[in-house]
Amino acid sequence: MKKFAAGALALMSMFTASSAVAGETITVSGSNSMTSLMEVLAETYTNKTGNFVEVQGPGSSAGIRAANQGTSHIGMASRTVADSEVEAGVERIVIANDGIAIVVHPSNKVENLTTEQVAGIYRAEITNWSEVGGENAPIVAVTRDSASGTRAGFEDVLSLKQTINGMKVSAISPRAQVANGNGMVKTTSGQNPRAIGYISLGTVDSSVKALDVNGVDALVANVQNGSYPVARSFVVMTGPKTPQYAKDFIDWILSEEGQDIVAKKGYVPAK
Repeated sequence: MKKFAAGALALMSMFTASSAVAGETITVSGSNSMTSLMEVLAETYTNKTGNFVEVQGPGSSAGIRAANQGTSHIGMASRTVADSEVEAGVERIVIANDGIAIVVHPSNKVENLTTEQVAGIYRAEITNWSEVGGENAPIVAVTRDSASGTRAGFEDVLSLKQTINGMKVSAISPRAQVANGNGMVKTTSGQNPRAIGYISLGTVDSSVKALDVNGVDALVANVQNGSYPVARSFVVMTGPKTPQYAKDFIDWILSEEGQDIVAKKGYVPAK
């Protein structure tokens, strides 16, 4: 009996000890483009503090809704978020900046496009690679879905908006292929010699070739000095009911340690 009691007491002690060190769960959702960076930040922070950070990337529009409705502690948007898009009490914080790389198949002979040429391709005004110094082959433009923050940033920078019946809508041609997420755009552009796409600069690898834009290399340093023309901000949002332990995670992201991770992942620190 004493042995059972001692065993039960030891088990209870272990449970109590493990409960004492169990951390909070922080929920983060939104921009697909931000998830790879946020997952690294989340893993580091979890290991550091014991607070578990759960990250989901359904898109920037979903991140804004999550912040407004309080369905996640933190929302993410990879574009500028207008005052009209957020409810009272929602705070917007820039945690990093990012270039949007214009990518093609590594075998593509084109090295540079102007912003006007890129916009012309996505408006379907330029439809053959020979028109911009490439092979005589049709251009396959690959875009993101309408909820994508990368697409919104891309459209804003390249003036790919048009007004129809008093409403601003996308000017990207409906003939463009729609891909869900940076990874799918990169895969399509890296496998089809005729394709062109746009992805977060921080996700560029050897499977694709990032083009110069207006004669400027798609490099972090050029985003930082403002010379690379296709760039946007990574924004997180908190609401009135966001707990302090979730805000502490954002404070850590903005710390020297967090911003060092931002830089190492190929993005431009916010500070």
